[in-house]
Amino acid sequence: MKLLSVNVGRPRPNPWKGLSATGIDKRPVDGPVAVIAPGPKGTGTVGLVGDRVHDVKHHGGTDQAVYAYAREDLTGWEAELGRPLANGVFGENLTTVGLDVNGALIGERWRIGPDVVLEASCPRIPCATFQGWLERDGWIKRFTQAALPGAYLRVIEPGEIRAADPVEIVRRPDHDVTVALVFRAMTREPELLPRLLVADALPEEIKELARRRTHA
Repeated sequence: MKLLSVNVGRPRPNPWKGLSATGIDKRPVDGPVAVIAPGPKGTGTVGLVGDRVHDVKHHGGTDQAVYAYAREDLTGWEAELGRPLANGVFGENLTTVGLDVNGALIGERWRIGPDVVLEASCPRIPCATFQGWLERDGWIKRFTQAALPGAYLRVIEPGEIRAADPVEIVRRPDHDVTVALVFRAMTREPELLPRLLVADALPEEIKELARRRTHA
């Protein structure tokens, strides 16, 4: 299990949401990248120094500090989309290999390289920017059907990471709530929402959604 690449965004116009810019165009970088805890959502700050988000209402902050996607899943999408997909093209900060990103438990912790520890917090939910960036009509629906969302991660221990760093799972919580299960509950299968409440490490807004469903 390791990082294939560490990817940082280049701002570009975002006509798909009517915003001045988007950070979805992420490219692999050489050398070490500093990883920090970005603090609350709303500032545009994320976990990788040199990167940022521009839709500050929906992205960034503590619970969405770093986004990881598996190279194996990107390769699977290449066949369906009929074109090569470079590391970073889904807007992911970390392109991994050998790691079950969607099967990660909420609260699972990964040590990356010697210093950094990240914690799985929630799945990525596809948006208009993602669909427009890939130039694929119906992409939001197709991505949702596949339930291969990739994982947002919190920064538990900051430090530096770089391509080829090993990834080690150092903590697995005692529950069965995976990133993929949360995604399914939040999109096409809301009947699964009550199952999520055993995952203490979920973001508070997802817990509240699950509580409302449980008590409805």
